[in-house]
Amino acid sequence: MSGGPAGAAGPSNAEGLSSTTAVRPLSIAVPVLNEEKLIRQTLESLAAQEHGDFTVVVVDNGSTDRSCGIVAGFAAEHPGMDIRLIHERRKGTGAAADTGMRFGVLHGATWLARTDADCLAAPDWTARIMKAFDDGLELVAGQLIPREDEGITATERRTMLLAVEVASFFGRIRPGNKGQDYLGPYLMLPGCNMAITAAMYHRSGGFPRTRIEEVHEDRALSNRVRRLTRAYGLRRDVVVYGSSRRVKAWGLKNTLAWYADHRYKPEVVDIR
Repeated sequence: MSGGPAGAAGPSNAEGLSSTTAVRPLSIAVPVLNEEKLIRQTLESLAAQEHGDFTVVVVDNGSTDRSCGIVAGFAAEHPGMDIRLIHERRKGTGAAADTGMRFGVLHGATWLARTDADCLAAPDWTARIMKAFDDGLELVAGQLIPREDEGITATERRTMLLAVEVASFFGRIRPGNKGQDYLGPYLMLPGCNMAITAAMYHRSGGFPRTRIEEVHEDRALSNRVRRLTRAYGLRRDVVVYGSSRRVKAWGLKNTLAWYADHRYKPEVVDIR
C-alpha cells in the first residue's frame, strides 16, 4: 500500500511476528529505540486500558539494548493482548511511526493511534479515543501531561503545561501553518498522543518517513490532514503522560526552540 500524495512511501524492511494475521479494529503504533528503561511501563499502561480491543504494534528502530527482549517477554506474560513486534531499519521517528501505522492499515485496522515508548497512557485513553471517533473526528490530538515520576516539581510541571499552550497558540498564527489550501485552523498534534482513521491516514500520506532531526512528523501530518478535512480536533480528555527528559537535559527554553523548527540543535538528540 503506497497511499497518499505523490512521493509518500510505504514501510521499508518491516519484519514481524504474526505479520500475516489481521489486527484488531484499533491498532496502536509504538516506535522504540533503546527504551529498555521505560518500555515495560508503557506496555503496562496499555494493558490496563478500560477498552482493551486493540492491537499494539511495537516498531523497533534499531535498538541495541534489551528493548526487544522486554517487549517479547511482556507479550508472553500477557497472552490476552495482541502485541506485534516488527522492525524498521530506516532510522527515524517518522519512518518508524509510519511503518507501525501502515502495518495496522495493511492488516485491517479501522482506526489507528500512536504513543511513544517513554509515555504512560491514562487508563481511559483508548476508550476516549473511540468516543472521539464516534463523534465524527478523523484526526484526534490528545492532551500531553508531564509524567509525575521523573523528579520534576509541581511548578515545573505547570510551567511545561503553560509552554505547550503557548506553543499551540503560536502554531496557529505562524505563517508556515497558514494558507488558502487549509480547510481549518492549525492543530498542534503530539506524536505520542494522537489517533486517526485508517482511511484518513491513507488519504493524507501519513507521517513523512524522516528522522526527527529533519522534520517534525507530527506537524507534517497535521498539515496534510488539514488540506483534506475539517473533522479534526483537540480532545483534552484523551490523556497521555509524557517524559520530561528532554526538558531536564536541555532546559525548557532550548526544548521549545528544538520543537520550533529545530532552532536549537543539540549534539545528542536521542535523550535516554
